[in-house]
Amino acid sequence: FPCVAPMFEFSQHGQCGAWVSELLPNVAHIVDDIAIVKSLNTEAINHDPATTYIMTGAQQPGRPSLGGWLSYGIGSENDNLPAFIVMISQGSGNKTDQPIFSRLWGSGFLPTQHQGVRLHSGNDPVLYLSDPPGIDRAMRRRMLDGVEELNRLAVESFGDPEIETRIAQYEMAYRMQASVPELTDLSAETQDTLEAYGIDGSGIDGGGSDGGFARNCLLARRMVERGVRFVQLMHRGWDQHGNLPKQIRGQCRDVDQPSAALVADLKARGLLDETLVIWGGEFGRTVYSQGQLTAENYGRDHHGRCFTMWLAGGGIKPGISYGETDDFCYNIVRDGMHLHDLNATLLECLGIDHTRLTFRFQGRDFRLTDVHGNVVKPLLA
Repeated sequence: FPCVAPMFEFSQHGQCGAWVSELLPNVAHIVDDIAIVKSLNTEAINHDPATTYIMTGAQQPGRPSLGGWLSYGIGSENDNLPAFIVMISQGSGNKTDQPIFSRLWGSGFLPTQHQGVRLHSGNDPVLYLSDPPGIDRAMRRRMLDGVEELNRLAVESFGDPEIETRIAQYEMAYRMQASVPELTDLSAETQDTLEAYGIDGSGIDGGGSDGGFARNCLLARRMVERGVRFVQLMHRGWDQHGNLPKQIRGQCRDVDQPSAALVADLKARGLLDETLVIWGGEFGRTVYSQGQLTAENYGRDHHGRCFTMWLAGGGIKPGISYGETDDFCYNIVRDGMHLHDLNATLLECLGIDHTRLTFRFQGRDFRLTDVHGNVVKPLLA
């Protein structure tokens, strides 16, 4: 395959002198607040196993997600909201991108109370949370009390801890009927805040996507303020095997301003030091190209041997770049960082020894980092 040089300019920014693409002008303004890791690597080569790997620590389905592990390990700070919330937006790039499966926020073999809850756009953010016509809140309370009595009898008969989990989930859903509408109501946000994230006056950004990445970033900040332990934002549309020059412009435009605004907003509110922001994808793209190979219509293939993420806040050393690749961005030449090392480091930032966060299942102690992973100490503040 022919190699194709970048068609967009890179320049240095901030006191740290980090190199950033012209497609990310707002991220360029926060480089002194983030750490850029250029040497991540994974064995996975296709989207489904690679995404499963980065979200669960394993390529095979069935393991708990990162948010599930954190819910299990450090619990929730707010009894009225889930410890783990997920939001998905569709980008302006590839509209026929890979599907996203609920196992990416699942609890695996952990108790199901640790799975993520997905928030949707529109008037019904959590499906089936609202009472149906003819059912008021008092009636809902009586119904739940009756169901709990039956479930308690089942617990006494069978001793299944999953029934206890189900009781707790019913109660959480009842409390969320009040807490979720307050969380998702952006009317109290100032116009300056909405504009900083790239949201219009209605509270919905102009892309018309499922909630929009900008709105989801603002909601993520509101969740952090309310004690939600783990917020997972997923933005689809990055799989450019063709038509890359046009689509990557749109994708970067989707995420640039909201991502930078989230970091700046957390910092301004004194929340960044206690919030860890992780920004990246499941693998990189190749230097060699695919497709028609014209100036405006070519693509790049999957590349797991090296790719980039940036991290901010939560114990991460700001204003640094870590790792180095060869001149073709094909192999790592210095300070490689495997996904297991990433997860070990993230847990370290949250005060967790990754070798001790375990759950026994089918006679074996499982970990997010499996039997691998080393904390990358140069990234720690």
